[in-house]
Amino acid sequence: MLYQIYETQRSIMEPFADLAHAAAKMYSNPLNPMGNSPLAQRVSASYELMHRLGKDYVKPEFGIRTVDVGGVDVAIHERVEIDKPFCELRRFKRFSDDTVTLNTIKKQPAVLIVAPLSGHYATLLRDTVKTMLKDHKVYITDWKNARLVPLADGEFHLDDYVNYVQEFIRHVQGVYGNCHVVSVCQPTVPVLAAVSLMASRGETTPLSMTMMGGPIDARKSPTAVNNLAMNKSFEWFENNVIYKVPSNFPGAGRRVYPGFLQHTGFVAMNPDRHATSHYDYFKDLIKGDDVSTEAHRKFYDEYNAVLDMDADYYLETIKTVFQDYNLVHGTWNVKNPDGKPELVRPQDITTTSLLTVEGELDDISGSGQTASAHGLCSNIKPNNRKHLEVPGAGHYGIFSGRRWRDVVYPEVVKFILAHNDVSGKKKPATKVVSKAASKATVKAVAKTTTKTAAKTTAKVAAKRTAKVASAKK
Repeated sequence: MLYQIYETQRSIMEPFADLAHAAAKMYSNPLNPMGNSPLAQRVSASYELMHRLGKDYVKPEFGIRTVDVGGVDVAIHERVEIDKPFCELRRFKRFSDDTVTLNTIKKQPAVLIVAPLSGHYATLLRDTVKTMLKDHKVYITDWKNARLVPLADGEFHLDDYVNYVQEFIRHVQGVYGNCHVVSVCQPTVPVLAAVSLMASRGETTPLSMTMMGGPIDARKSPTAVNNLAMNKSFEWFENNVIYKVPSNFPGAGRRVYPGFLQHTGFVAMNPDRHATSHYDYFKDLIKGDDVSTEAHRKFYDEYNAVLDMDADYYLETIKTVFQDYNLVHGTWNVKNPDGKPELVRPQDITTTSLLTVEGELDDISGSGQTASAHGLCSNIKPNNRKHLEVPGAGHYGIFSGRRWRDVVYPEVVKFILAHNDVSGKKKPATKVVSKAASKATVKAVAKTTTKTAAKTTAKVAAKRTAKVASAKK
């Protein structure tokens, strides 16, 4: 019922938010006589703030058009490689007509960035993607808003998340031989599970895993977020934060953890900071500080855009990661696409290097939580593992902003390059993979083989044409 009430309130407020936006434009227009009155700037700023507080925020775009590679601007084409019911695998394809730059791009390693499914869209990692595109071929998981997924598309569980990640890894491996995986916050746990299961089956595992600010062991240095998940019962979450999607959305009837409730929780963690930020925005509008006001808009366009999470996935994450600690206790069984449970054994990982990153002031994933991955992955050699703690960095600072670009990224790119021996790490699978996994792998290999055959045919045809032309001469 709460979801329906919220949607009704939002529908009522939407026209007033639009009206406030129009009024703000009118009072800030120098061609309008009212825009020249003494209080025009204050009135315009007031209406603009009302518009920002009352509007509905939609999913932003990545908006990465070009990136600098070795001093040359390279065009970016964003496209969907795999479209699953609850997620899209997006690729940021780079194009250049500069021969040297093109050769550089071809030699760079492939990276799969696994974005969090914890309230915000994958575009929250825009800065992460843009920075990594300078030195890598980049893919990212773009999770869908559960309220837009029809019930006919089935359920989504934590096990499905793990299976999605495995399928995406195999896809990138099928194109480039192997890849590196970067996970930020929540996905560190399912990514570690996915790679562990691949290792247990004898599959080729990624060359490296970079895990940043994730709750591998949520018992260590628990934060306010951890305490909420640990101190409330499973039944409390099921009875208080789970609602059905209203009838005006494609996913009508689906049980979800609504985005608006998550957003309320985000703001409640730092209410004073958000109130101050909006008041500063109001003052910057009056002063005509376009740089500061635009920075505010960009941040809150991203921060206020939230998605619904499928209830099964959310509740299972709470129980598995924050209440039962199945990963660290070695008791986590994940059902593969064929429905067969498989035990997650991080100790089976041997050929994948591991880099963990934590922020000194992280108030979401506390100190030591991510670093716990090293203890679980006990059979990774010491020279193939590293931990980085970033002084003065909060949660967002380890994957976005100045500290990410100046402190974290140089270490990440150095680690990836140091463990980029594709030929040395690749090995054939020695055990049977699930039917669904096999189909995905065969499809990827077939795609690569087709491309190779097409290139070979083209070369042969070109040689024959050249011979004919020579004979005519």
